[in-house]
Amino acid sequence: MTKAAVVVVDMLKDNVKDGSPFTQIIPNLQQLLSSVRQKDIQVIFANDSFMPGDLIFKGKMKPHCLRGTEGEQVIDELKPLDTDIVLPKRRMSAFFRTDLDITLRSLGIDTIAVCGITTPGCVLTTVFDGFANDFYVVLLEDCCTAAKQSQHDAIINILQEMPVAPMIRVMNMGEFLGSIP
Repeated sequence: MTKAAVVVVDMLKDNVKDGSPFTQIIPNLQQLLSSVRQKDIQVIFANDSFMPGDLIFKGKMKPHCLRGTEGEQVIDELKPLDTDIVLPKRRMSAFFRTDLDITLRSLGIDTIAVCGITTPGCVLTTVFDGFANDFYVVLLEDCCTAAKQSQHDAIINILQEMPVAPMIRVMNMGEFLGSIP
């Protein structure tokens, strides 16, 4: 790993509410962000930022994280710092039609550690698109989750069995933090 960034996916007020299974990863994310900021690792918040008529709302998904609303803001527990990058996204992957790729390259970053919600949705598509854009990718298994634990576990198991290591790796927070100088 030459130079890494942490991409926090969709930890937003409309997505993470009291009683939600998504709240369980907040302490780990707080610890992760504190640790990587001390090591001058770039933190990027990749955030749902939808328009009311977005295609994504034509199916089962209800409108949420609408552009310009309180609901599209990062939860208070993970409040971005001035040194962090906040990246709005209109689709699942943080790479799709955003400037994430060029931003990472301009910062000399070759590795991204992806965390947040949900493991089988926006986290996974960001992982795959990161790899498709020639970045090394780490999925931080204890810093992401899904609506059901079985969904999270299934994705972790699939990624661990894929023959793309070390380009895509599953690590816990401690392993990741121990791997960066």
